Amino acid sequence: MLRSVLARYRNTLVIVAASVLTGAVTWHLLSPVPAPNLAQPKNAGQVLALTQSWAKGDVIALVRHGERCDRTTTPCLGLADGITVHGEVVVQELGANFRQLGLKNADIYSSELTRARQTADAMFIRPVEAQDWLFNCRGTMLRDALKHKLPGRNLVLVTHSECMDALEADMHVPTDTTFGYGASLFIQDDGAHGPQMLGYIETKDWSNITPMVTPVLHGVEASQF
Repeated sequence: MLRSVLARYRNTLVIVAASVLTGAVTWHLLSPVPAPNLAQPKNAGQVLALTQSWAKGDVIALVRHGERCDRTTTPCLGLADGITVHGEVVVQELGANFRQLGLKNADIYSSELTRARQTADAMFIRPVEAQDWLFNCRGTMLRDALKHKLPGRNLVLVTHSECMDALEADMHVPTDTTFGYGASLFIQDDGAHGPQMLGYIETKDWSNITPMVTPVLHGVEASQF
C-alpha cells in the first residue's frame, strides 16, 4: 500500500513538473523580444531582410539626433539646445552610411527641435522638412509614421529616443533598449502584412555589419553594408 501511495505521489510530481516546464517554455516562446541588434552575427538574417526591404522602398528608419550639447561639456555646434561639434562629425558619417544604402528613393523628415534639425542638416545634403509629430509622439508614433510612408519609398525620420521607444511600444516590442545618439531603428512596412521590426544599428557599429547580398532587378549586387 505504501508503495502504491509513493507511486501515485511520484506520478503527480512528474505531471506538475512537466506542466511547469511546458508553461515556462510557452511563456518564453510567446513573450515579446526586444528589437534585434543588427551588429550581432546571429542577426545576419535581419540585415539581409533590411537590405532587401530597403531596395524595395519598404523601410521606415528612425534616427536619434546627435550628441546633445546641454548634457556634456563638449563644445556646442551652435545653440545650447542643439548638438555638439563632435556630434555633428558622428552624424555626418552616419549620413554617409545612409547614402550608401541609397536615398534617391527616400522621403526624409525631422523633429522641429534644434538638435534634430542640426542632425538632419549634417546627415543629408538636401533640405529636410521639420514636423511636430516627430517630437510629440507618445501613443501616435507608429500611426503617424505609417501615414507618411508612401508605397515603394523608404521613410527616414530624425527624431528622439522617446519617440523610438513610443514606436516600439506601439508595436508591442519591449522598450528596454537604450538607444545611443545617432542610433537607427528600422521597421519594414510593405503595405500588405503590417509593420515588422527589423532591428537597430548604433553609430559605432555600421562598419561591423555583416556583408550581405541585395537582390536587384537584374541579378544581385553586394550590399553597401
